[in-house]
Amino acid sequence: MENSTEVTEFILLGLTNDPELQVPLFVIFTVIYLITLIGNLGIMALIVLDSRLHTPMYFFLSNLSLVDLCYSSAVTPTVMAGFLLGHKVISYYACAAQMFLFTTFATVENYLLASMAYDRYAAVCKPLHYTTTVTTDVCAFLAIGSYVCGFLSAFIHIGNTFSLSFCESNEVHHFFCDIPAVMVLSCSDRYINELVLFYVVIFNISIALLVILISYIFIFITILKLQSSSGYQKALSTCASHFTAVSIFYGTVIFMYLQPSSSHSMDTDKIASVFYTMVIPMLNPLVYSLRNKEVKSALMKVVSEAKLFLGL
Repeated sequence: MENSTEVTEFILLGLTNDPELQVPLFVIFTVIYLITLIGNLGIMALIVLDSRLHTPMYFFLSNLSLVDLCYSSAVTPTVMAGFLLGHKVISYYACAAQMFLFTTFATVENYLLASMAYDRYAAVCKPLHYTTTVTTDVCAFLAIGSYVCGFLSAFIHIGNTFSLSFCESNEVHHFFCDIPAVMVLSCSDRYINELVLFYVVIFNISIALLVILISYIFIFITILKLQSSSGYQKALSTCASHFTAVSIFYGTVIFMYLQPSSSHSMDTDKIASVFYTMVIPMLNPLVYSLRNKEVKSALMKVVSEAKLFLGL
């Protein structure tokens, strides 16, 4: 870390310098962030309030909502402040903190999605043994393991990135302190550091994707064997939301981090980053609520109870 103290702050260049777009973009991102807050807090509140949702699937979903809320909050307020106040300077340590938080929670989401895939596999493929397979201890182990992996990966990335020397440009061509955007500013040889970034990301994604792919292969085999059309529909619907969330998340992450640095376009990366830092955390609650009968039923129950309480 001592080699990096020549730069004491970074300048986030943001999405655009066009003054006419500052207010419209501020409004758009404010709306997105509010929907993210309401959606994820709403999902967590529903799961806590409705005893019917006290199951492993919704335990993981509540953690997913918490993680979405955290990693969106690590980025979006900074972007909104940049649009509204024109404040684009971020200190060296604030940049490191933002990178650490975002990397932690993005990695946690990666492993939570794998845990949810295993849960769906157990529910569809081994329904009679589900309660003994996915126990409270197993859920706690998978959730805690996801957070531990997230923190470990973040520590590796922070040490790997900020061990570089930053002594020339301090202008980050991004709207937050993303690893590739900061790393490219280094005036030292970063070949090894880029390799470490690539291998850590591919290790995390590979493990999670392997679990997800194997789980869904068994799920689809089981679904195809079902004779009853109602059983087929039920098994398919229980996995549809999770499969949608997985496709969106991994599509953007693979596009961002698993391509050669020489092929990176900062403008393209910014658009992809908007998607996975702001849009995905907003979409996940909508995907799980709109496609899930149990969540919609819980919401209707809470609304009805609220109306009775208010005498409406």
